Amino acid sequence: MRTKNAVPRLRAKRRLLKRVKGSVGGRRRLLRTAKESIIRAGVFAKRDRRRRKRDFRRLWIIRINAACRERGLRYSQFIAGLEKIGCELDRRTLAEMAVLDPTGFDVVVGQVREGLGLPEAVVA
Repeated sequence: MRTKNAVPRLRAKRRLLKRVKGSVGGRRRLLRTAKESIIRAGVFAKRDRRRRKRDFRRLWIIRINAACRERGLRYSQFIAGLEKIGCELDRRTLAEMAVLDPTGFDVVVGQVREGLGLPEAVVA
C-alpha cells in the first residue's frame, strides 16, 4: 500500500510560511521563494550577530574618548594608564560611567593621571 505524505508536508509548509510572515509578495506566498528568503535572512542574522559586538565596542570607545578629552586626556593614554594601575573595568562599564556617572569617571581619570604621573587637568 502506498503511503502519502500530505499532512506532514502541509505542516512543514505552514511552518515555513509562518516564518516569512511580514514579507511582501511572493516571499510570503510562494514556497520556493519563501525558502530562499528564510535562508538569506538567516545569513544576514548570523552576520549581524557578529557585527553587533563590533559596533557596540566602537560606540563604547567613542564615548570613552569623548569623556577623556573633556578631562584633557587622550583615549590611548587613558587605556594605557588603566592597564598600568591594574584597573579591570571593561569598556562597556567605562562608557556607562562616562555617560551616567561623570563624578565616578572623574575619580577613575584622576587615578589614571596619578598612575601615569600627569598633572591634574584644568577644566574650564
